[in-house]
Amino acid sequence: MSKNVAEQLVEMLIEVGVKRIYAVTGDSLNYFNDAVRRNGKIKWIHVRNEEVGAFAAAAEAELDGIACCAGSCGPGHVHLINGLYDAHRSHVPVIAIASTIPTGEFGMDFFQETNTIKLFDDCSYYNQIATTAEQVPRMFQTAIQHAIHKKGVAVFGLPGDVAQLDAVESVTSMQLFRNKPVIRPSDYELTALSALLNREKKIMLYCGIGAVDAHDEVVELAAKLNAPVGFSFRGKMGIQYDNPYEVGMTGLLGQPSGYHAMHEADVVVLLGTDFPYVNFMPEKNKIIQIDESPERLGRRAKLTMGLCGDVADSIKALLPLLDQKVDDHFLKSQLEFYKKVKENQQVYIEDQGSENKIQPEFVADTINRLANRDAIFTVDTGMCCVWGARFIDGTGERKMLGSFNHGSMANAMPMAIGAALAHPEKQVIALCGDGGLSMLLGDLATIKQYNLPIKLIVFNNRALGMVKLEMEVDGLPDNETDMINPDFALVAQAMGFKGLTVSKPEEVESAIANAFAENGPILLNIMTNPNALAMPPKIEWAQIKGMTESMTKLMLGGKMSEVFDTIKSNYKHLGEVL
Repeated sequence: MSKNVAEQLVEMLIEVGVKRIYAVTGDSLNYFNDAVRRNGKIKWIHVRNEEVGAFAAAAEAELDGIACCAGSCGPGHVHLINGLYDAHRSHVPVIAIASTIPTGEFGMDFFQETNTIKLFDDCSYYNQIATTAEQVPRMFQTAIQHAIHKKGVAVFGLPGDVAQLDAVESVTSMQLFRNKPVIRPSDYELTALSALLNREKKIMLYCGIGAVDAHDEVVELAAKLNAPVGFSFRGKMGIQYDNPYEVGMTGLLGQPSGYHAMHEADVVVLLGTDFPYVNFMPEKNKIIQIDESPERLGRRAKLTMGLCGDVADSIKALLPLLDQKVDDHFLKSQLEFYKKVKENQQVYIEDQGSENKIQPEFVADTINRLANRDAIFTVDTGMCCVWGARFIDGTGERKMLGSFNHGSMANAMPMAIGAALAHPEKQVIALCGDGGLSMLLGDLATIKQYNLPIKLIVFNNRALGMVKLEMEVDGLPDNETDMINPDFALVAQAMGFKGLTVSKPEEVESAIANAFAENGPILLNIMTNPNALAMPPKIEWAQIKGMTESMTKLMLGGKMSEVFDTIKSNYKHLGEVL
């Protein structure tokens, strides 16, 4: 019996390892949906919003190497875009099927018509629409190759009438080529690099997501150079664990130790990272960057050397050319400073807060202590990223997913859906902001529909916390950042699963422990301190001046209680400022 185009696409997805399609069905997607149902080897996940589906696919792709989402014509396409931007900027392979209106109606301003080429062009490496059955297999295979090898989004436009046509076998190769080439700088470049590193005394390594598969090589290189090791947020889970040389992060979410080591070094070696941004980058020392994507070289700082290579391959080739450094004074001084930074962080944990003003640092530390060694964490953009970055430790088995490059709100809960479906054997913990969760609240119903045992921890500070801080640092009184929230615990209960509000610090540990022991989904609505600040690793005078101005404006506006609450909640930061 002959198969149609929709069935052919499903078979191709199965062949490359796709296990789920995240979508809202309807209209032009219906034949594709039916093909999924009849095949039985792939699962259709009915999300409430296509944006959630794209975020979920992005999470699954980051964990497992490939994922798929879909949207039907018009609004379905538009809803996909935010999640696809996130996937593309995070460099994870996602196939997006954009089903659309019948080909005979193209260009006629038909109901729900969108121009998929224009719409998705900025958030994809491949973006084409098939109008004949002959095109489909070749185009779809090309889309898959682009997604996997370029590490990003591939959009395949599928008109509803084309999905129903009889399939045509391709005249070209259909297998997926999963190549793993060895990529490293040339011998000449490595010789020059080794000469520089052998000559310099104070060297610091800074690692990103491109180094997460090179943990052992990074540690060996650090040992040979007596170099402290910092990392970006995306690099943390792969680099921090079992690493006696680590000194933490820099950037807005980071610690003073990471910033300090980077600026005190004579040479900074950036390994597989496109971060930090220029305002956190040192200016007076030598900077070397190694990245498998040469177009990224030098776009954050002036480089002494910019080299193309896979981090593990490059370090393996470099190590035999290096002399063992004897002087470890710089390394020891940076490790000692990092020790003091961690001791200072304990102050934030020990001060647990008060009723309805629970310190978020204490909550994050409790989550870290009680979570499984191989847990998967998802974090919302904003303050949740700060607490996740500073208080959730890497173990070598944990994963941390977030909208780290695109910076979208509302990503934690949808990413947890993708993670939980892809890895039902793992504990999945979503650190949600109240602002983020509010945006896509409807997909709590998706969690219940598939009975996903996700642990949703809501840091409910009744405000857009990071935005509030940004305004105050700029000398602006926060305006319209406060939020009147529903009772999230009751919302979870209305959706059909357990929800609990935690108002007192003494309730936190038992509530989190019980939540982690729960078999099904659970939401903890934790009432955190709205005036808790996340101080950056370097305090500029302009920031102090801006905060002072904003506090003065609030006082003049009669908001004395808010000013006093902010000062009282953050007295611990005075040691960092003075």
